[in-house]
Amino acid sequence: MRTDYGNYINGEWVEAASGQTLTSINPATHSEVVGTFARSGAPDVDRAVTAARNAFRQWMLTPAPERADYVLRAGLLLEERKEEIAHVMTREMGKTLKESRGDIQEAIDFAHYMVGEGRRLFGETIPSELRNKFQMTLRHPIGVVGLITPWNFPIAIPTWKGFAALVAGCTVVFKPGEDVPLCASVLTELFDEVGLPPGVWNTVHGLGEEAGAALVDHPGVAGISFTGSLDVGRMINERGGRQMKRVSLELGSKNAQIVMPDADLDLAVEGAAWGAFATSGQRCTATSRLIVHDDIREEFTERLLERVATMKVGNGLEPDVELAPVINEKQKNRILEYIAIGQAEGAKLLCGGDELTGDEYDDGFFVAPAVFTEVSPDMRIAQEEIFGPVTGIISISSIDEAVEVANSTEYGLSCSIYTHDITNVFRFAQEVEFGLAYVNAPTIGAEVSVPFGGMKNTGNGHREAGPTSLDFFTEWKTVAIDFSGKLQKAQIDKQSEV
Repeated sequence: MRTDYGNYINGEWVEAASGQTLTSINPATHSEVVGTFARSGAPDVDRAVTAARNAFRQWMLTPAPERADYVLRAGLLLEERKEEIAHVMTREMGKTLKESRGDIQEAIDFAHYMVGEGRRLFGETIPSELRNKFQMTLRHPIGVVGLITPWNFPIAIPTWKGFAALVAGCTVVFKPGEDVPLCASVLTELFDEVGLPPGVWNTVHGLGEEAGAALVDHPGVAGISFTGSLDVGRMINERGGRQMKRVSLELGSKNAQIVMPDADLDLAVEGAAWGAFATSGQRCTATSRLIVHDDIREEFTERLLERVATMKVGNGLEPDVELAPVINEKQKNRILEYIAIGQAEGAKLLCGGDELTGDEYDDGFFVAPAVFTEVSPDMRIAQEEIFGPVTGIISISSIDEAVEVANSTEYGLSCSIYTHDITNVFRFAQEVEFGLAYVNAPTIGAEVSVPFGGMKNTGNGHREAGPTSLDFFTEWKTVAIDFSGKLQKAQIDKQSEV
């Protein structure tokens, strides 16, 4: 498979204007270079935006079912090459092969979902207050959109954004996470292979502060859809706001799993282990807080530690590995720093939390899964996003306290509760300040047919996937057709004219 890529602009692969490149490495074996890619700047972004603007009118005028057909064909290629692309993802991003296959399956599922939306790009017909007048609403694509995506779901997140943008009639400039340019290039090749018209999809590799910033600031971009950190999201929102640019933000999180005394403990433990440590905790929906009732806390903790002790850490290509490496050295050091912060704050580290060494680990970025207890809700490890294999147990004594603790952070993406008490279920559903609320299920595992997004500082109100996926990429247009043959005045006191 090819491992050196430039940018994909106007249907062609081209070098960065500066000639500079960046490399992608395998986080499990960081001496292995996965590939070499363009390091882009403002001139490259401008070239891509120009191509997208030139392609926009014809793409907008392409019937929506035809636009959706390109998405379906890309999804079918993903399905056909799932295993091959999963190996690429595991080598570049690090997650286990099972998780890589799941990442790609999300994209496949969303392609099938969005092809239907191409025939459901519905508006409404609305009765007029006047005679012989017809009113309806239409969706109109907003124009060129910039998609800035992270490294943790290198196929799923770009397709969640990109498939919806294409079906809506927008043209795209895609700036992928700088740690996963090969995955982005493989995805881009699929769009090229299905014959997407030149300029409709453009991929520009590079660093966030260079290519990403140029994309946000470009006056030819109508909207930015960004998934990443709260700090970067705030900057994008400020810069986009000054330009009256539409901005969709999916940002940080501090997700919680509540465990009540009547819970199925085996299920709750498995949900906690999977929710906290899948993808080595590098998910925006990872369970970084376990809010456990005092009556079952000791038993829950004991069972959780037994489960975590069985979780093998290693190269994601190995079939029995459950925790793969973290993405890079910077993230590894951040995780270790937070573990030290937790200990300094007085939380008790029950297991893990150290950098793994030895022949199997020395050439990668590996951290043993960490479980804290004696965590109070105001500790930094209970308030700040760590984005690694770290979780903490917080004791509570009632459903009131559980909800209060769950809601006590600035974030609100995903929360779950394990209980069979119907009162707890409905109190939870009504009161938690999270965009995703699960009962007897982990905080991870969103499905493509429902809206995805969070409350509070997790985002700015937009949702991805599901029936709302087209909302960000379209404007509502009201069309009124008067066939009365005379001037009719709406919003006038008609009775006075009788």
